[in-house]
Amino acid sequence: MTTTTPATRPRLFSRALLLIMGANFGALTSLYLLLSVVPLYTAKLGDNGVGAGLSTGLLMTATVVAELATPRLVARFGYRWVLAAGLMLLGAPTLALAFAPTMATIMLVSLVRGTGFAIVMVVSGALVPLLLPKERQGEGLGISGLVACLPPIAALPLGLWLASAAGFTAAFLVGGFCALAGLAVIGWVPKVAPSGESAVGIVAGLRTAALNRPAIVFATTAMAGGIVAGFLPLAVSGGSGSLAATALLVQAATAAGSRWLAGRFGDRYGAGKLLVPAALVAAVGLIPLVVTDNPVAILAGMAVFGIGFGAAQNASIALMLSRVAPSSYGTVSALWNMSYDGGWGLGATGFGILAARVGFSPAFAATAVLMVATVTYFHRSIKK
Repeated sequence: MTTTTPATRPRLFSRALLLIMGANFGALTSLYLLLSVVPLYTAKLGDNGVGAGLSTGLLMTATVVAELATPRLVARFGYRWVLAAGLMLLGAPTLALAFAPTMATIMLVSLVRGTGFAIVMVVSGALVPLLLPKERQGEGLGISGLVACLPPIAALPLGLWLASAAGFTAAFLVGGFCALAGLAVIGWVPKVAPSGESAVGIVAGLRTAALNRPAIVFATTAMAGGIVAGFLPLAVSGGSGSLAATALLVQAATAAGSRWLAGRFGDRYGAGKLLVPAALVAAVGLIPLVVTDNPVAILAGMAVFGIGFGAAQNASIALMLSRVAPSSYGTVSALWNMSYDGGWGLGATGFGILAARVGFSPAFAATAVLMVATVTYFHRSIKK
């Protein structure tokens, strides 16, 4: 009589993967720690508000542009050196903010830090799935995404507190150190991209329906994320800061949890089966925001939106990765990050213009309709 033993699940995290996730966590902390501090610093230098907006705009513009170039840099120089360069560009320039306090310095540093941040996000976004076992890739991406959700929650208020309690110089030094600390893990980073099939380039990826259509659906969902983050505090009746803060916290918490659960689901049943429902759930979550004077509706809507948004984050990247060889993970990471950053920025800009004309409630409703229309149009090519 023969006996069989159940197949053991492969180990999820290696030391190299944990270290790379740590470097990514430090980079995100560096970004969010100073995201609100730098605009405040421009006010200290006598800015009337233009510089504050321009510094953030330059940061995000440099991020999107650098995301386009990073896969080519990786193909030429390898993961290790490109990641090291990204960490240096993100962390080191903050020292200039402390010791050369001028508006010109702030704008230049914003451009350089945006470039460094893009490089780190694209490289780590390629390395994490590369170092995960294929059978548990979705779950690993979900846990990695959950960890990445922590810096926006903690570092934003921490940066403001640090600048107030210890001064701007202290905030800049801590922000720079958080990024530069990641250099300690470079020795565990694979030197080169995996060999095998030829890597898909950025231009080819943008032209490939198997990649661009999931990216477009996710960009629409990210657009709603930018709208919620930027305009919910303004839309809440009476300008209730506590209600808006609570609602955004609920959204962040449910998004983090759903990223992990979506990964486990995707490993078993396929990420393609999840992206469309997740995007639709996120759209449904916007509908209660039409009633801007009802706290229960706002909190419930943000909980539902967070579930859909987090699941869409995981499902979109997992689906795109499943459609390419490991040698093209860098391209997928770049496309996905461009969808996130581009959708976030365009959504906030477009919503601001629309809300100024028709009001917040109709603008939230129009956003939900746009999301549903986009998903409906692309749903056949998304399912795998």
